[in-house]
Amino acid sequence: MAENRGVAYAGPGRVELVDMDYPEFALKDGPGVNPANVGRQVHHGVILKVVATNICGSDQHMVRGRTTAPEGLVLGHEITGEVVEKGRDVEFLDVGDLVSVPFNIACGRCRNCTARRTGICLNVNPDRPGSAYGYVDMGGWVGGQARYALVPYADFNALRFPDKQQAMDKILDLTMLSDIFPTGFHGCVTAGVGVGSTVYIAGAGPVGLAAAASALLLGAAVVIVADLNTQRLEQARAIGCETVDVSRQDPRDRIEELLGVPEVDAGVDAVGFEARGHGADAAREYPATVLNTLMDVTGAGGALGIPGLYVTGDPGAPDEAAKEGSLSLRFGLGWAKSHAFFTGQCPVMKYHRQLMRAILHDRVEIAKAVNATPIGLEEAPRGYQEFDQGAARKYVIDPHGLLGTG
Repeated sequence: MAENRGVAYAGPGRVELVDMDYPEFALKDGPGVNPANVGRQVHHGVILKVVATNICGSDQHMVRGRTTAPEGLVLGHEITGEVVEKGRDVEFLDVGDLVSVPFNIACGRCRNCTARRTGICLNVNPDRPGSAYGYVDMGGWVGGQARYALVPYADFNALRFPDKQQAMDKILDLTMLSDIFPTGFHGCVTAGVGVGSTVYIAGAGPVGLAAAASALLLGAAVVIVADLNTQRLEQARAIGCETVDVSRQDPRDRIEELLGVPEVDAGVDAVGFEARGHGADAAREYPATVLNTLMDVTGAGGALGIPGLYVTGDPGAPDEAAKEGSLSLRFGLGWAKSHAFFTGQCPVMKYHRQLMRAILHDRVEIAKAVNATPIGLEEAPRGYQEFDQGAARKYVIDPHGLLGTG
């Protein structure tokens, strides 16, 4: 049996490499595993040799100690890998297939899954609708920042790449299909972005940059990306976006400079609950800042796509209300402007096949857009540290040296 090793949360501000069990076709007890899931049989699953697995901003929320994640939780929900074993009930995948794994774990059988709302599957997490690998309160499915990983309901969940060699040639792009590319695209679609749209995207991290690339793919006329990080704003400009440093300029003023009016057609929140204030308040956290700004700068009748993460429990929040996910929203403003709001996990399977084709047929260079940077598994702690410090990169962990880091 092959040796397995993975990246685990080791307390606020720390991750560490740990030896871990090779996956089996059953869910074992461990950090974060819901007791009701212990012993769950996974004959419908496959075991992957992980080819690429990415560090996500959502992982950083846990690593910063901003959730109730237990120490020892193996991280990672952005998984691309090769099938090395298949369960007895798997029909349509074979050993040797190279697949992308949506970060949502979905059964394919419940009413939400059959409605393509795979982000809120009813059967994989005893606590609440929706599940993900290596994430707090998501059922305890082991994360994929490891050498090997188990994928349940594999016939339904896994997206097989049609040509393995072609896929490996574009693997840095294709690894973004597990989360951030569909998530950014979902934020734009739900905000109503289309040909000729003007779009304001809050956040120039990887999801924000993926949203920006998605807006351009969808035909937006002007994409304005906002952030406090100058390097990330430079990355946004490099892919053809306008930018605004919200520590220095009011977004409405910048939008009016660019468009002649102070509002856009569509707004996307790619920041989430750790938002900071704007202007003189940029050094402090104000969890509702982005949502309130989006309502301010999005025109009447527009929509807000909100793929940025918001949580029900944040022990590090700046006030008691925010610790329970209660924010001081100007909801009356949104109501008065007849805004539509769309929240929640991206249902990755709704988009990933089409986006795979866009990558394979050279319609988008998503790895370039997010500055994908491969690192070895042993370098993961450094990757987490640099990402937390604001590096304008999307770190792609290469557990087996297949991306040239070994």
